Amino acid sequence: MSEIEIGRAKRGRRAYSFDDIAIVPSRRTRDPEEVSVAWQIDAYRFELPVLAAPMDSVMSPATAIALGNVGGLGVLNLEGLWTRYDDPSGLLEEVASLRGLEATRRMQEIYAEPIKPELITTRLKEIREAGVTVAGSLSPQRTKEFAKAVVDAGVDMFVIRGTTVSAEHVSSQAEPLNLKEFIYELDVPVIVGGCATHQAALHLMRTGAAGVLVGFGGGAAHTTRTVLGVAVPMASAVADVAAARRDYLDESGGRYVHVIADGSIGRSGDVAKAIACGADAVMIGSPFARASDAPGHGFHWGAEAHHAALPRGERVEFGTVGTLEEILFGPSRVADGTMNLIGALKRSMATTGYTDLKEFQRVEVVVE
Repeated sequence: MSEIEIGRAKRGRRAYSFDDIAIVPSRRTRDPEEVSVAWQIDAYRFELPVLAAPMDSVMSPATAIALGNVGGLGVLNLEGLWTRYDDPSGLLEEVASLRGLEATRRMQEIYAEPIKPELITTRLKEIREAGVTVAGSLSPQRTKEFAKAVVDAGVDMFVIRGTTVSAEHVSSQAEPLNLKEFIYELDVPVIVGGCATHQAALHLMRTGAAGVLVGFGGGAAHTTRTVLGVAVPMASAVADVAAARRDYLDESGGRYVHVIADGSIGRSGDVAKAIACGADAVMIGSPFARASDAPGHGFHWGAEAHHAALPRGERVEFGTVGTLEEILFGPSRVADGTMNLIGALKRSMATTGYTDLKEFQRVEVVVE
């Protein structure tokens, strides 16, 4: 790809966000009822290519169960309020009631409570007893500390999620997490990320991960671009990581690593574009924050919002548009792509003539 001169001393390549591209209709159309959006990672099959982001504003044990019951995968934040407090419902209401500059300071205080390993066990057990796939998330910094408690609790899928996750983290202060060694020793599939480049994704795939998350600072509640100056447009990032998946498939002799878009997915069109760029599934935060049964009460925030030293996120107010099930399946009462995400994805695939997600990854896209 050709580079653009930023100035005499710096060059950069043009990258594209989901807003910059569009899906092109083909010569064939289909009935939406004939379209399948199912996918499988490791031994687990899901009827929806949707993972809920491990954020306290969208995922509680109850919403993880609800999403699992309709065919998606809810990922519980194992460093959030549900593993710090016996009953965080009052605190979730308090966070939703905060106003102005006090929100960040008060959230830092609330999240200063230590994580309790016994609550990790309790929350994951609650999800398991409901009969759905159990997934929990830790940051790379806390993975070594709490991984045993997570695995012992019977998690089906382990997610290591950070703003950016590297297979080659360097530190003179502490021994970094050896991802390859860690994943090899686990008996459960691991999804790890975020990453945003071909090289970083290839390195993560070589650790043995079952899936990689694509994204860096692009979520609706992140201010990483403003605070750190770091961001990558998601259409290009997903396409680059999909190319790494193809290269690793050849390198490994046939091992397929799933690509999961995680960031800048706010509306149904973004879901379709992410898969068109090569994603196998999407991790969603802000659309679920609009659910009337979400724990954030119409507000949305991530772990970066309450970082003790350098907050890189905000508590964003979205309000509510319907239940979690209505956001996924409709009926929609709005025309802005915030409801009936799955119906919209199926119609997009049907309009372009594709019957499954793997085929849809080959659809033509254009730059607007």
